[in-house]
Amino acid sequence: MKTDAGRSEPLYLPDFCTSRATLATVLIVELTALVLTLARQSATIDFLSDLARTSMFLLWIGLAGAALLCALRPPLARMSVAAGSAAVLALISAVIAAVSVCAYLFGRTPLVTESGGAGLFPPAPWTFVLRNVGIGLIVTGLALRYFYVAHEWRRSVELRAAARVHALQARIRPHFLFNSMNTIAALTRSNPPRAEAAVQDLADLFRATLSDKGDTITLAQELEVARTYQRMEQLRLGARLQVEWHTDSLPASALVPGLMIQPLLENAIYHGIEPRPDGGTVVISGELAGDLITIVVRNPIDPVPGPREGNRVALANIRERLSLLYGERALMKSGRFDGEYIVTLRFPLIETPARLAARATA
Repeated sequence: MKTDAGRSEPLYLPDFCTSRATLATVLIVELTALVLTLARQSATIDFLSDLARTSMFLLWIGLAGAALLCALRPPLARMSVAAGSAAVLALISAVIAAVSVCAYLFGRTPLVTESGGAGLFPPAPWTFVLRNVGIGLIVTGLALRYFYVAHEWRRSVELRAAARVHALQARIRPHFLFNSMNTIAALTRSNPPRAEAAVQDLADLFRATLSDKGDTITLAQELEVARTYQRMEQLRLGARLQVEWHTDSLPASALVPGLMIQPLLENAIYHGIEPRPDGGTVVISGELAGDLITIVVRNPIDPVPGPREGNRVALANIRERLSLLYGERALMKSGRFDGEYIVTLRFPLIETPARLAARATA
């Protein structure tokens, strides 16, 4: 499917061409048949006969719908989530209506009427069709919701793993790790206390990367990780690297996805400061307006483009995690403007439970 920003993402529906999805369809159909049969149960209705009849009818609908979704999976995958869901509901409604009409017409054939089985079939077609379509829409809607939540959960787990692996790779990238170790080795002779602090900073970066805490950390913790990374790079780049922080107005207790600002600072240094002989200044600013937090990271652009290519992996990962945590209220923009590369993050304020409790009692 395509998101609003035009990025491709996997279709959240299972592949109905597989045997596993077919088995799941049969189970959903049989559970629905059991519920409907129990709801209609009375002293004048044989339970097993009614269950068998309802199961046969719903199996036709379920398997026909699964076959249709299997055949139409490629075009559905090109739709947005909303359009794809609406298309699935329309398709299943059409299948239900078609099977219902066929069942009614079959009940009017001489084969059924002459054998005395006409009472097993509905007497009024439109009431039968509309009722079945209504029930089908409810069941299909619940199934779609389950498939979507399960898909988003799996995607969240995958993104967390990818973010951790990518961040770890960034930390142990040869140009960063080797230079940091060389700098620390030099400091052990000239400035042992600073070398010890640098070792601690390097350990903190690895600890933040490999942390098994939840999806979110406080904004204060995220800013500290970014400042730790700055200190390590400052040892190597010296006066060539200047970082201006204008984040004092940001709420320290706000919850944010881990490793959100540090990768932006890393990209700014790697692509904007390192290639310039005279270095430059990275500006990180933030503000709180109402219940929206805005963070802007900007760095100069090398006037003579070098061989380095822009790395969009970190930007795409941050965009996805912001979307998962904050939904449509999250915004991320990036691009070149007037000799600078600017990344803007905007997301709603969500604070830690302790902070919220303190506000409530204040």
